[in-house]
Amino acid sequence: MPSAVAIIEELNAATLKTDLPRIDVGDTVNVHGRIVEGDKERIQIFQGVVIARAGRGVNAMITVRRIVDEMGVERMFPLNSPRVAKFEVVRKADARRAKLYYLRDRVGKSRRLRDKRRGLKKPAAAAGT
Repeated sequence: MPSAVAIIEELNAATLKTDLPRIDVGDTVNVHGRIVEGDKERIQIFQGVVIARAGRGVNAMITVRRIVDEMGVERMFPLNSPRVAKFEVVRKADARRAKLYYLRDRVGKSRRLRDKRRGLKKPAAAAGT
């Protein structure tokens, strides 16, 4: 007889999105959110840096931070919500920790994260020695 947890996981598997890109902490993402105003529906894009991931399965959430008029704005998005049309990864960054809450205190250039592709190629001179 399957356990209660296995039954719940099986029921939740039907609501999981299968078209999600790989989103890691430190990535800059575009979140296309569906907004309903009266009888009209439109898509609004929220672009920012993923500073945290939480939960798993149906309960998976990401926290996205962006700067608007020199003020930090953070929103949490459920990964499997029907209110989110799609996620786009704009750029990958090299984050060395699970939560990037320290970015809240940073201002200016120190707020930027290193690109993940940086340093993948070695110069030809260094490879020969």
